[in-house]
Amino acid sequence: MSEPVRVGITHGDINGISYEVILKAIAEEEITELFTPVVFGIPELVKKAIKEFNLPDLNFTIADDLSGIKDGMINIVPLKFHPEFHPGEIRKDAGKSAVEALEKAVKALLNQDIDVLVTAPISKEAVQSENFSFPGHTEFLSSRLGEGEEALMILCNDSLRVALLTVHLPITKVSESISKERIISTAEKFADTLKKDFGIVRPTIAVLSLNPHAGDGGLLGTEEEEVIKPAINELLEKGRLVFGPFPADGFFGHANYRNFDGVLAMYHDQGLAPFKTLASSGGVNFSAGLPYVRTSPDHGTAYDKAWKGEAEAVSMRDAIYMAIDIYRRRKTFEESASNPLKKQVHEKPERIDKPDRPHLGNEINQDPDD
Repeated sequence: MSEPVRVGITHGDINGISYEVILKAIAEEEITELFTPVVFGIPELVKKAIKEFNLPDLNFTIADDLSGIKDGMINIVPLKFHPEFHPGEIRKDAGKSAVEALEKAVKALLNQDIDVLVTAPISKEAVQSENFSFPGHTEFLSSRLGEGEEALMILCNDSLRVALLTVHLPITKVSESISKERIISTAEKFADTLKKDFGIVRPTIAVLSLNPHAGDGGLLGTEEEEVIKPAINELLEKGRLVFGPFPADGFFGHANYRNFDGVLAMYHDQGLAPFKTLASSGGVNFSAGLPYVRTSPDHGTAYDKAWKGEAEAVSMRDAIYMAIDIYRRRKTFEESASNPLKKQVHEKPERIDKPDRPHLGNEINQDPDD
């Protein structure tokens, strides 16, 4: 029997819904038979949340040292800094605690004490400091784990995968940041992760246009003719199944996304707005292109619902199970690649069983934690 996957979970912003969604996601009685949860957080808040949200008595242990993580148990790795508790408020001390959890989890990944990382929502405003000057998790993890490579942000569920060419940029800077070279490298990274991490043998990718109506032949913009189409043509010459550019409104409005394995959007809201509308029952943020697997729920801190017992754990639960699925697919792919005589499994990999999805509340409509 293979060893259980150790899932590191950072506690995010303590004044948001993180503790509620984390503990609800791992409160199933048989959860430690499926994987080993390792929560980087504050034991006193774990106990408070268990009582506050009427959760069953969780069989957890305190792992003061990462070497003390125990399989078959829910592990809490305690943080040194304890911020003041102010539900629903954006506070710098909560941001400092969130960053400590991230740093400790990254160390655990690098030391192979955990196998995958799932990050709970943070406040991008609260975490900013001299030690943290990143727009979000994705950029921070690229700097710590990327080995010189930038992570590719992918929003995904079981049927839709949307990657972003540009992420945290003002809309006025998007056009100047789009180049033929960037589209080619991003599309290739996207295709590789669809194959390696999602088990798709010959992935097809749709590229969205930047301008309305794909520029209308240059009337509404020239990026499609001068940059995007040449990039697509070069990708096709390389054997990549990349098509477009498609006007975003009609592409999603007519459900054309169902004909492709992945969609490459030009900028943040172009990809996230339709994704969050279509994936209203849950979605996952996956940082592709890193040597380690990281996912997060596709919602923010939801301060308006913090510590009220109203948050649903659908997206957090999906993030955990998707991290495990991707980790297993990646290992299978790498084993097959290292042994060419071993037949590679082309069918969709078997997923581990997970609880039925409850209805997701409106926290999914908060700003995504990306």
